[in-house]
Amino acid sequence: MTYTTQMDAARQGIVTSQMNIVARKEKMAPETLRESIAAGKVIIPANRNHTNLDPEGVGQGLRTKINVNLGISKDCCDVDLEMDKVRLALALKAEAIMDLSCYGKTREFRRRLVETSPAMIGTVPIYDAVGFYDKNLKDLTVDEIFDVVERHCEDGVDFLTIHAGLNRSAAEKIKRRERITNIVSRGGSLMFTWMQLNDRENPFYEYYDRLLEVCQAHDVSLSLGDGCRPGCLHDSTDASQVEELITLGELTKLAWEKNVQVMIEGPGHMALNEIAGNMMLEKRLCHGAPFYVLGPIVTDVAPGYDHITSAIGGAVAAASGADFLCYVTPAEHLRLPDLDDMKEGIIAARIAAHAADIAKGIPGARGWDDAMGRARADLDWKRMLGLAMDPEKATRYRDSSPPEHEDSCTMCGKMCAVRNMNRVLEGKDIQLND
Repeated sequence: MTYTTQMDAARQGIVTSQMNIVARKEKMAPETLRESIAAGKVIIPANRNHTNLDPEGVGQGLRTKINVNLGISKDCCDVDLEMDKVRLALALKAEAIMDLSCYGKTREFRRRLVETSPAMIGTVPIYDAVGFYDKNLKDLTVDEIFDVVERHCEDGVDFLTIHAGLNRSAAEKIKRRERITNIVSRGGSLMFTWMQLNDRENPFYEYYDRLLEVCQAHDVSLSLGDGCRPGCLHDSTDASQVEELITLGELTKLAWEKNVQVMIEGPGHMALNEIAGNMMLEKRLCHGAPFYVLGPIVTDVAPGYDHITSAIGGAVAAASGADFLCYVTPAEHLRLPDLDDMKEGIIAARIAAHAADIAKGIPGARGWDDAMGRARADLDWKRMLGLAMDPEKATRYRDSSPPEHEDSCTMCGKMCAVRNMNRVLEGKDIQLND
């Protein structure tokens, strides 16, 4: 092999097979894509050990992608149930699956996931380290933490969430307790706790070169985690969040020196009017690296409906420059999502992503909507249902309330505006009282 990573290949002028596949999907010239990867503005997470990967690109000028979180935990350790969630995520066209497993047979599940999924796979190694070694967090050694990172890479994971930006300086700001919710990132809280209990620097920050060597060896992309992301509106865009973002920008440049691909993770809970500014801030401070947002959730008071609060924020974020949306389900803040919750969350995230792609002028995005518009104008119900983002639900609603006239629905019946406009423009009479 003449290159180590997709970025290394791009910088050598090599268009890889993965780049060709992504360019075809995105309706763009392979050379244009290669240049964006070389500049760090696009990544293709593609671990060489993920042999059945159907690669996707994340970044500037590409379709907005979505990620689905799942995985086994102490309270819910049914591997088969989580595999059902994997299959649902794939059926609903999620481009990425994040394995957040933290207990039990995590490696068995991770390997099954990689073998099953053509979608890119991400993990958070620090979650796994606690359960894998069955030790108190304080007692985990630096070598043990890095051994778990390497194991994930060997298993075929395409990107790793690493909270390297939450260093001791950022931790000091958190300790001032100016926030309502302190740290809500699970990975961020684990790293903060390890640092406090051991009175040491974050090992991912202190030994960042070691992390880069592992990623380079397997062509694993880094998703630099937002350990200081806001957990409520009050905490958004504060000193902790911004300082960590500045550090992530510095770490991005160091990764690029080793040809390691990087994306940046971002907020979190955030008022609607702050979102566009935060997207601009990330792109400036992190040198145009792809941005992966967790929401943003635009109000704190809608538990049970946070797939909606997240989709609102996600659409604005992606239209303003975010490249990758993490889905949020109705179960957010309440419990582990079930299959129904997952479906609601995935569809909400896909709606947000697609709405943003239309706003960004992504090639082909508006064509889908134009096709639906023509089907509606023609009262072609079969085509309308086939074009729906969720054909099953649309069909179920249609079938649950059959109209008197097949070319209408039970909301308007013979007063259907489309039906009557078609008839009158064809010179036909309209009888509403028959």
